[in-house]
Amino acid sequence: MSNDPKNTSKPAAATEHAPASNFLRGIIEADNASGKYANRSDALGRPLPAVVTRFPPEPNGYLHIGHAKAICVDFGIARDFGGRCHMRFDDTNPTKEEQEYVDTILDSVKWLGFDWKDKSGEHLYFASDYFDKFYEIAEYLITAGHAYVDSQSADDMAKNRGNFGEPGKNSPFRDRPATESLDLFRRMKAGEFKDGEHIVRAKIDMASPNMNMRDPAIYRIRHAHHHRTGDKWCIYPMYDYAHPLEDAIENISHSFCTLEFQDHRPFYDWVLERAAEGGFFKRPLPDQTEFARLNLTYAITSKRKLRQLIDENIVDGWDDPRMPTIVGIRRRGFTPESVQLFCERVGVAKSDSWIDMSTLEGALRDDLDEKAPRATAVLRPLKLIIDNFPDNLVDECSAPVHPHHPDRGHRHFPITKELWIEAEDFMETPSKGYFRLFPGNKVRLRYGYVVECTGCDKDADGKVIAVHCNYFADSKSGTEGANNYKVKGNIHWVSATHALEAQVRLYDRLFTDPHPDAGGKDFKLALNPNAKEVITAYLEHGMKAALPDQKFQFERHGYFVADRVDSQPGKPVFNRVVTLKDSWGK
Repeated sequence: MSNDPKNTSKPAAATEHAPASNFLRGIIEADNASGKYANRSDALGRPLPAVVTRFPPEPNGYLHIGHAKAICVDFGIARDFGGRCHMRFDDTNPTKEEQEYVDTILDSVKWLGFDWKDKSGEHLYFASDYFDKFYEIAEYLITAGHAYVDSQSADDMAKNRGNFGEPGKNSPFRDRPATESLDLFRRMKAGEFKDGEHIVRAKIDMASPNMNMRDPAIYRIRHAHHHRTGDKWCIYPMYDYAHPLEDAIENISHSFCTLEFQDHRPFYDWVLERAAEGGFFKRPLPDQTEFARLNLTYAITSKRKLRQLIDENIVDGWDDPRMPTIVGIRRRGFTPESVQLFCERVGVAKSDSWIDMSTLEGALRDDLDEKAPRATAVLRPLKLIIDNFPDNLVDECSAPVHPHHPDRGHRHFPITKELWIEAEDFMETPSKGYFRLFPGNKVRLRYGYVVECTGCDKDADGKVIAVHCNYFADSKSGTEGANNYKVKGNIHWVSATHALEAQVRLYDRLFTDPHPDAGGKDFKLALNPNAKEVITAYLEHGMKAALPDQKFQFERHGYFVADRVDSQPGKPVFNRVVTLKDSWGK
């Protein structure tokens, strides 16, 4: 993996090397070498970094894993080149935006490990901060003959727009005198007209092969309450008009977008060129570059479909651990470092591709393996009775907190006459190659004694309800006698008397189809019936002190986290984050 020669900053916490080079970094390196964005200053005369990026979500929903890649690109590149990234909300559509979404987006970006502050201050912005400037520039465009007020109906406008094989037709209002359009625009602002009665359009080329250049709309009437500006405005700028102006107002150097905005770039440049001609901005102007979005298998990221899962009670909310939302994967137990590591591994490309869910899960395992303390948990309990163990004896066993980090010390837990073991660790009639408990066989109780199975108890239906064994008092792990016993089986256990009884939620992928909504498929038909199983498990008694968001490796089973919402002091609830190995591989 090649390293970025320009990078001198500290790498992300999840990695031990410089970020891999990619074409976006190559563009910045070339711009820095040419001094394209050097020696700039802001409106107050303060020097600007040569690299200023922005992360510009619309506050109309919860961020998902795809946004995490954009966050890592926008904030990560700015950090690595000694620049800054602005946190900006494109709140130009008042009917879909709420303060709730603003709050959760800010929280998600911070959780991922990024911030919008630097030595010059906090760089948190809203498109609504610039509504007056957008309006001023729109008036200029009308006056200069670059825009007009169109009074066609929406149906006529769509009909006259043409299609990819047919050029559009000029609006009958396209040559409306600038003074008339300006008067109508001001009356639109004053609230004299109904929604849809008029619209402001850029005057470009109705025959352009790029549909986005066929006199695109820049302002529409919308009588709606805005979550920040209230009822001050009844006209709102279109996103494609506002976006380049926001970038220019904020002195953005590199505006990174996903590939669906590639065909919008000519209009982005057109808006900035016209505004610069009008004296609103100095050159060099912001530069838009597109990169591939994150397409993850076994997931959907459509806000409409995610909301459908919630509305139909298929999942328990935006932060359901099965959801691909950032709040969902956070509650599931993902770490910021694992998400950053994942984004680095998938890289930045110029064309779309699918990334398998196993890549994300692999990054998570790699991060948690080093961090997570170990613990013992019995998920499918079966009683094991050591018949020759003294009734009142409580013997202490110990195990490393982390097998690869002896400096983290040991954890201690009791062994008693009655234990819980995994039900699958006993077979009355063993299959070939089975080395765990069956009558006459010896196994080691992990970190404890060697025992020999003597039989089992069954209920009236013939179901095994308890297993019996005898232990060898001189076989305890860590003692000299332990070496005298050679057994093939090694099973884990917890004391039935001292174990913590806890709710454990076994989460898995939400869909069984790697492309659940591709080609118009009904994504609900691909729902995984085993995506969530709630069980009662028994854990080593020290887990009673687990704190919300604290992560562990339950030996043999996988990685688990104390749920950040439902855990109570002394009564944690655990979510399975990911299994120890990929069980979905072909």
